[in-house]
Amino acid sequence: MSLASPQLSGFETWARGDLLVIVLLVLGAVLLTRLANWVRGKVVAHIDARAAGADELVRSEAAKHRHVAAQVITWGTLAIVYIVTGVLIIQKLGVPLAGLVAPAALVSAALGFGMQRFVQDIGAGFFLTGERQYGFGDLVRINASSVSDPVSGTVEEVTLRITRLRTDSGEVVFIPNGQIVQVTNLSREWARAVVDVPVPARVDVAHATDVLRKAGEEAYADDRLRKIMLDQPVVMGVEGIGVDTLSIRMVARTLPGMQFTVSRELRARVARSFRAEGIVVAAEATTAKATGAAS
Repeated sequence: MSLASPQLSGFETWARGDLLVIVLLVLGAVLLTRLANWVRGKVVAHIDARAAGADELVRSEAAKHRHVAAQVITWGTLAIVYIVTGVLIIQKLGVPLAGLVAPAALVSAALGFGMQRFVQDIGAGFFLTGERQYGFGDLVRINASSVSDPVSGTVEEVTLRITRLRTDSGEVVFIPNGQIVQVTNLSREWARAVVDVPVPARVDVAHATDVLRKAGEEAYADDRLRKIMLDQPVVMGVEGIGVDTLSIRMVARTLPGMQFTVSRELRARVARSFRAEGIVVAAEATTAKATGAAS
């Protein structure tokens, strides 16, 4: 004669049946998460290996977009896995899905305003990814609707909901995709280094221009700089006239993201050249806002 109660026997049957299925579903979701992250890591490593094998100083546009696509696909796949797993677990718990329709409608109506921004972020993420506005490793400047000042930094991660930037000083900034109003990509195809050099008004402009042109030629002849410069720096001429100074502008096209390095090198060479010619600069040479190419 069995001492087990009917209720205990029923729990044993449920534990051996539905509970085991629930445990397997949870384990399956965990394993799929690990598998998806492992596959993404392999894909990203393959993209980086191909870029390194090509000896490129910057990532190609295709490689940057593949990085973003791998992250977005992984994020979307895991979202589907979690939703399907949750629905199956609810079914195994014996909760009728038809009975959840009315409560779900009430909850969705109550959370409608809160979820509106989430849905907006997801929709914007689809457009950002599909239009290839920026990719992993791009240097961008983003204007967000909730922030008065734009945020500049290097793209470290892009999902359907957020974009993560790393600023020059090392801070990590998370920007919801739905709040992005304008994106300035400083790493698209090519960039421009712009250096405005203040020269005393008493100095002969033609002589100062020749000194700047020679400094640009020397910079372009440097093998280290020539790898990141697309053409020789050009002296555009007098850009502005002050009370005691003239501003002469130098411009150089560079590889994407290299405009700041080239600007610093040009300023150092201009300072040395002026010192050698006995030209005293009234103020420190300033670098105008570097720009990227218009796509």
